[in-house]
Amino acid sequence: MNKNILADKIINSLRQGLPPRKGTNLYSVGYDKLIDGIKNNHLSKIDQSGKIRFISGSWGAGKTHFFRLLREITFENNCLVSNVELNVNEAPLNKFEKVFYSIIRNVSTPSQYKDSIDSTIPFANVVYEALRTLGESNGEEITHEEFDRACHKLMSDKGIDIDFKKIIQEYWKTYFSESADAVLIEQTRDELIQWFTGEGKRSEYSRKFGVNKMVSKENAKLLLQSLTEFIKLAGYKGLVILFDEAEQSFSVMRRSALRDAHNNLLSLINNISDLNGLFLIYATTPDFYNDPKHGIIIYGALAQRIGQPEDKPPRSLQTVWNLDEINMDLTLYQEAAQKIRDLYIKTSPEFNDSLFNNEKTKDFVKELYDEHPQYSPVRFWRVLVTGLIKKLDALLEGEDLSTSEIHKDVMHQLKEN
Repeated sequence: MNKNILADKIINSLRQGLPPRKGTNLYSVGYDKLIDGIKNNHLSKIDQSGKIRFISGSWGAGKTHFFRLLREITFENNCLVSNVELNVNEAPLNKFEKVFYSIIRNVSTPSQYKDSIDSTIPFANVVYEALRTLGESNGEEITHEEFDRACHKLMSDKGIDIDFKKIIQEYWKTYFSESADAVLIEQTRDELIQWFTGEGKRSEYSRKFGVNKMVSKENAKLLLQSLTEFIKLAGYKGLVILFDEAEQSFSVMRRSALRDAHNNLLSLINNISDLNGLFLIYATTPDFYNDPKHGIIIYGALAQRIGQPEDKPPRSLQTVWNLDEINMDLTLYQEAAQKIRDLYIKTSPEFNDSLFNNEKTKDFVKELYDEHPQYSPVRFWRVLVTGLIKKLDALLEGEDLSTSEIHKDVMHQLKEN
């Protein structure tokens, strides 16, 4: 994406008080040491051993912001990303087959992210990219020779489940369908991808495509391993799964369901090192660790394997990264403001940067910081980015709003969002 277009999207999003979905790295501050450690200790070695890490952060601590930053650096390191919201309806951890479905539905590639490709079935793009990569395709059309080459590599990989392979191969075959009916071809492709998301009947898939099973509670973890192997075979270093636990997802579970969820999580932890190419990051609130009814402290084996958030800034080799301990001081806020100001100037070349140079930016942030109540329910970070855009907009239009006016307007806007 053009840098000026991306800058414009970022500024427009911040103007509305909303975090942008792309370009987080262009204005993010405070995570440098942790991000460098993740790159050096995890992403660079993702193909050598599977790993799991946990994020602890109170509501508003920046978990979503950090996940978007992680997604960007993951793509830069030639990995795929799946961002999964764990909740009791669509992806409850006590039913891992549903978690697997959600992983498939939310997987995305670096090219999809870079080119802003929207797809209702993003995994279909992964399967098609794999065909081109394994077939060593250079042209627009896939040749039979390239198809045969890709199938040979796929079927030779002993780390991928046989039914998984069959579905992938059947999908690739649709590019050589003798049917001229484009609608029928698309329906077949949709049906094949739906096998990965647990839709349809086994008898139908067996009759049409020769598979012997569906994704189930019993095999979902093994098929996650197959998914990771397939992704590596397709030319990527691995798969990063960002698990974001929805509010109170554990607290509304029945005791038996909670035990199943804890068992599944413990199973992932115990077996993750054997899943080369897989990096799981699980984000939740502090209650996950210490709630006496639903936290992991009620399950000794799980609590022992994970541990507790430490009262110090997070480092990549820790099991739990405590975002609440990242000290966002005034200097960091001023640094972020300068980055946002630079993005703003890219979107509005007519803006005279002498109106708001670096020193004036720093002064404004300090005034806004002093204006904001210490125990406000609205985090200063949100006030900063929204207030700064409001200040720059006013200057561009020949006005100069006071800092107290801006703070009042921003607080009203953010409370309504």
